[in-house]
Order: sequence, then C-alpha cells, then structure tokens
Amino acid sequence: MALTPDEWVERRRLKRRISFWRTLAILAAVAVIAVGVGVDRLRGLHGGDYIARLKIEGVITDDPDRTKALAQFARDAAAAALIIRIDSPGGTVVGGEALFRQLRAVAEKKPVVAVVGEVGASAAYMVALAADHIVAREGSITGSIGVVMQTMDVSGLLQKLGIQAEAIKSAPLKAVPSPLEPLTEAGREATRLVIKDMYEMFVGMVADRRGMARNAVSEVADGRIFTGRQAKGLGLIDAIGGEDEALAWLAGRGVTRDLPVRPLRIDREDEFWRELVSSVARAITGKTFLSERLTLDGLVSVWHPDLLSR
Repeated sequence: MALTPDEWVERRRLKRRISFWRTLAILAAVAVIAVGVGVDRLRGLHGGDYIARLKIEGVITDDPDRTKALAQFARDAAAAALIIRIDSPGGTVVGGEALFRQLRAVAEKKPVVAVVGEVGASAAYMVALAADHIVAREGSITGSIGVVMQTMDVSGLLQKLGIQAEAIKSAPLKAVPSPLEPLTEAGREATRLVIKDMYEMFVGMVADRRGMARNAVSEVADGRIFTGRQAKGLGLIDAIGGEDEALAWLAGRGVTRDLPVRPLRIDREDEFWRELVSSVARAITGKTFLSERLTLDGLVSVWHPDLLSR
C-alpha cells in the first residue's frame, strides 16, 4: 500500500530518531570502555600499600618503557614487594641481561620473587635469577642455559640459480656470519668466541645467584631443559608451587599476605588509544584489532626457536 505524504514524512523522522539513539548508544558504550581503561591505568597508583605483579610473557627484548616503570616502582614507598610471573621461552641476550639488572636494582629495596609458569627457559631463566626466590610448577620447563647465533649458507643455491652474491668489506670478518657466503674457519672461530663470552656471563649469573660452583653450573649449562622437579633437585629453583607459595615466602619476609596484588603498570606511548580500540573491537567482534610481531636478531638465548614463527 502506498504511503501518504504525511506517513512518508513521519517514517523519515522515525528513522532519524532511531539513527540518533543508535549513535548515542555506541558513543555511550565507547565512553564506558574508555572510563574502564582509564580506571585500569590508575589502578595501582593509589590505595595504600600493595604488591606488584610483573608479567614476562613471549619473547624477551630490551624495553625502555619497562625499565622506567621498574625504576618508578622501586621508588614507590607504598610498593611492598614484586612478583615476577614468567611464561616465556627466552629472547635476546641483551633483553634478558637488561631486565636482570633492572630487577636486581628493585631487589636492593624490596623483596622480589619469581613464579615460573608453563615455560621459563634461556633468557627467561636469566630473568628469574634476579629474584630472591624462584618458584615453579613440577611440570614447568626451565633451564636451557646457553646462547646461540644461527645462520645459513645459501651461496650454493644462489649459484644454481645463476645469482652471484658479492660483498665489498673493510676486513674479512666484517658481516660474518653471512648467509651469502660460506663460513670460513676464521669467521667460525670469531663467532664462537662471541658466543663463549656471553655463555660465560650466563654461567656466572647462575653461579652467583644460585650459590653454586662454576663447575657444577657447567654440568647443567649445556643447553638442556629441565622440569620444575628436576630444577628443584639441581638447585636451579627454590620451591615447587605457584603464586600462593610466592606470597607465603613474602609473608616470611615481613610482607603482609593480605595486601592487594596489582599489575605493574607500564605506560607506553599511544597505549591508551590502542587499548581503547582493542577494547571496542573485543566488545563488538570478540577479537583484538591490534597485534605486534616480534623479530629477533643477533645473539639470542631462547628455547625452541620455532615458537617465534607467527
């Protein structure tokens, strides 16, 4: 049935009202999410004494924002202790070393305890060494004490394809190892010495922090992994358990167990808007829009490198 002019005008008005209220509802939802994100950013900054929880997940790299957050935490009079929750296969040597030094600086002022979850190996175990007490599950994967630099030689394949790679270098060992040329004995030895130097640093960390003789560390520092049960027997960790056991240990150090445990906030540039967009995306689609891809270069201390492929 055809609409009269009055009915047509009324229908247009009704559509405009519906569009207005729909837009208002979306804006209200965004505002609520923004307030929630803002409250989350402020949580932990006020409200009396607290215990902070720092999560170390995925691939470990050097992180200036995390460094700043830890320095601020160390100066916070309301911060009673720090729990490090580790679930990582490792990362770069520099990333593990930097975080180790930063956590030791915190430990000079407050108790620090590490809790290893599914995996805390290689550079992640280096991070755990910074804690005054290490707790892991019986089935946690840890250890993998060592350093690796990986390369490949594709020069033969390139020759079969008729491609001749050429590099003009200031010295024979510049840009060695390179996948574009065979590794010479001199290049292999130079690379081995670099790996050995960082390995000795790692072994020294274990010996110093775990109170072990270097020869005893060398027996277990051949790159192999250990379960939490094995690590406990070898003296690489202190106890079997999780965060409850970590809180019990802190209580024995005078930290009230009833204190709230809050995430250690790491402020990053543009993070508020990234969180807001991701929160809206999750609310609408159940998925996060924004993701990051991590790549590694140079010396790494990581267990199961194929986990890095994304």
